[in-house]
Amino acid sequence: MSNPLLTVEQIESFYGPSQALFGVDLELHAGQLVALMGRNGMGKSTTIRSIFGMTPARTGTIQFNGKAIQKMAPHRIAQMGLGLVPEGRRCFRSLSVRENLIATAVPGEWTTDKVEALFPRLAERRNQSANTLSGGEQQMLAIGRALMTNPKLLVLDEATEGLAPVIRKEIWKAVRELKSRGLSILLVDKSLKELMPIADHCVVLEKGRSVWQGQPGDLTEDLTNRYLGV
Repeated sequence: MSNPLLTVEQIESFYGPSQALFGVDLELHAGQLVALMGRNGMGKSTTIRSIFGMTPARTGTIQFNGKAIQKMAPHRIAQMGLGLVPEGRRCFRSLSVRENLIATAVPGEWTTDKVEALFPRLAERRNQSANTLSGGEQQMLAIGRALMTNPKLLVLDEATEGLAPVIRKEIWKAVRELKSRGLSILLVDKSLKELMPIADHCVVLEKGRSVWQGQPGDLTEDLTNRYLGV
């Protein structure tokens, strides 16, 4: 197998004096969808924040496309080809849907037309302000905005949390479409029913540590109850 696109090795991260990560490892190869899993508060979002330099890892290494990125500024990391869909969406609320997409555009495969084809609701609302959209539509816009950076790796943090079932269904359909196109994806979500058929690899976190990694088919009921159950 070729060298990984993303490698995270034994990172430790802190919020001030409080340690949040105690040794996280994960690996993602080009074209893979890797599921980052765990109960609430176990370090999933902090791991993503560390990858993007927003909560820098104090120890350990993070490599993307063969280059160490753990000491880079977040905007430099994004420029290397990492696209983030953050938890809570965070659209530019005063801008229109089309302006949100254009604001992050980098030349490449993904254009406003292709994003609107992926999410037809955005085409219908292209001239509306983002703050008039439903939560689900804002999530579609956040994904579209990340795609407009034409990333080598798309990172989705809690992609469908709190959304209506019909919207969740649309977003999962889009995720499957993106994977079928060969886009590399790191995905945080709690929906095992939707995740397991499309994930190539799973990484489970418990109290800021990687405690299990493997293929979805190897995630037994015992492991699920131990690390992912309520």
